[in-house]
Amino acid sequence: MQNQPFITNLQPPYYAVIFSSIRNDVDHSAYDEMNNRLMALAQKQPGFLGVDSVRDKLGITVSYWKSPSAIKAWQTQSDHLLAKRQARTSWYKTYTIRIARVEQAHDFSAKQLP
Repeated sequence: MQNQPFITNLQPPYYAVIFSSIRNDVDHSAYDEMNNRLMALAQKQPGFLGVDSVRDKLGITVSYWKSPSAIKAWQTQSDHLLAKRQARTSWYKTYTIRIARVEQAHDFSAKQLP
């Protein structure tokens, strides 16, 4: 996945799943294919609000959800479960998942000067 523009205009409260990872030094083409497939599936998942993602040596992906039950449904989605098994055996050295309720959010965007 390439770095994406970040999500704005979400109205709290909502939930954030924060996935921080370091990948193994392997060919990432299969990873990229699976990631693209999962992003397409997540966008169809009830309760999915969006995702922010960046990767250098450390990758951080934050997905946004309407509710804990929407997160749970995604965690148990069959293609996602398959990807998690593959991730543990092939793609990641380490990862951490944190889930947080977002109570406040503020956006800023610099205006273009004429």
